[in-house]
Amino acid sequence: MGADMKNPPAFPLHNHGTQTLGLHITGMTLRDYFAARAMQAYSSHALPDEPWAMETLKSRAKLAYIQADAMLKARDGQA
Repeated sequence: MGADMKNPPAFPLHNHGTQTLGLHITGMTLRDYFAARAMQAYSSHALPDEPWAMETLKSRAKLAYIQADAMLKARDGQA
C-alpha cells in the first residue's frame, strides 16, 4: 500500500527553496508508522528461545498491520 490521501506520509517534508512547492513523499507512510508503534507494544512481551517463536513474531507483525489499517479507518471516520 503506497502513500495516498488515506495513507499519507508519516513525516512529510516541505520542499522550500524550489520552484515546485508541495510535499516530498519520502520515508514511511502513516500506516507503517502505526504498525511500527503497534509492533513495539507487541514486542514488549518476551518470547522464549524456541523454534515456534518465529511464527509468533510473524503473527505479531501481521496483527500490527491489521491494527494500523483499523487506525487509518478510524482516523478517516470510517470506523
